[in-house]
Amino acid sequence: MALEVGVLIGYLVIFLAVLLGPFKIHVIEENLEPFLLVCGIAAMTLSGFTEIPGEEMGWNSEIIMEALTAPLHVGDIAGIPIGIFQIVLVVGLIIYKWHSPIHKVIRKLTDMLSVKVLGFILIVGLGLSSSVMSAILAAIILVEVVNAMPLSRKSKVDLTIVACFSIGLGAALTPLGEPLSTIAISKLAGEPYHAGFTFLLDMLGKYIIPGIFAYGIIGMFFLGKVSPKDQGMAAADYNETVKDVIMRAVKVYVFIAALVLLGEGFKPIILEYFIQIPSGILYWVNMVSAILDNATLAAAEIGPALSELQIKSILMGLLIAGGMLIPGNIPNIISAGKLGITSKEWARLGVPLGLISMAIYFVIIFVLGV
Repeated sequence: MALEVGVLIGYLVIFLAVLLGPFKIHVIEENLEPFLLVCGIAAMTLSGFTEIPGEEMGWNSEIIMEALTAPLHVGDIAGIPIGIFQIVLVVGLIIYKWHSPIHKVIRKLTDMLSVKVLGFILIVGLGLSSSVMSAILAAIILVEVVNAMPLSRKSKVDLTIVACFSIGLGAALTPLGEPLSTIAISKLAGEPYHAGFTFLLDMLGKYIIPGIFAYGIIGMFFLGKVSPKDQGMAAADYNETVKDVIMRAVKVYVFIAALVLLGEGFKPIILEYFIQIPSGILYWVNMVSAILDNATLAAAEIGPALSELQIKSILMGLLIAGGMLIPGNIPNIISAGKLGITSKEWARLGVPLGLISMAIYFVIIFVLGV
């Protein structure tokens, strides 16, 4: 059954607020995390006015617990829960304590290698390794290296955005990289795919690995005219306090909780309309992952009844679009928070790069049938 007109209008208002608010209203840009949390709460409340057979909509204890715990738990090490909040906080405190030797090593690398070569190594290296060490840790390493490189602010922003596209793609190759890949594997673990640890690598590797190297070349292009001797080019001095480190971790916590609520709140729209869209169109419709949690979208859209082409189109659409705006991916959130990148700065490169990437992959997957 179709959703009521009033509910659809409500969802449209929330969607436009999340999409346009950070660009149009400075107060929202400055307080993005609480704003997204409010939008997530509104979406969850609105979903309570919908009814879909076999699905529980609206507020319940499970959703509340998921929003509260999702930032705190992505896995366990020796029985200890590990989450995005803990990683950002602990690594941030380590860098606070030993930032001088860390930045010294990075600056030695910039002296030994050209900025272009270091940028290429950073983009490709983090993209390929993010599936093993997780997108979170890759993003933290990225911002520290970028911060210590002798680059203008614009070059740092450009390099960071391109690298986040690479990390977002690479993290999907194994279940260790990000929640989306973990969910996809669990959804396809039974008949007929029997998805295991290397399932996504086998299915998507031929698209993702060349894409990572392509982003490395794109990053070199943006850094092509950069010279450490140029005026205004200098490595940023480390000036964070313990309070700054803690507040960044808290903001990441709120951000992740907000994305959980937004994703769950928009579930009626996803279940009622998205999953009935043909693969080629759904590939483009999944650009909404630029502002919604792509793991939630994957959980709703992917299932064992889908063909391999449908699975490819869903996952690649979600992965690429996730780099377009700050809320689209965990690496974006971490990097933008640390480097103070605004929504407009991110969209300036993220949107065109994402659209071009999606167009290229669309031709490869749907036109050429590779």
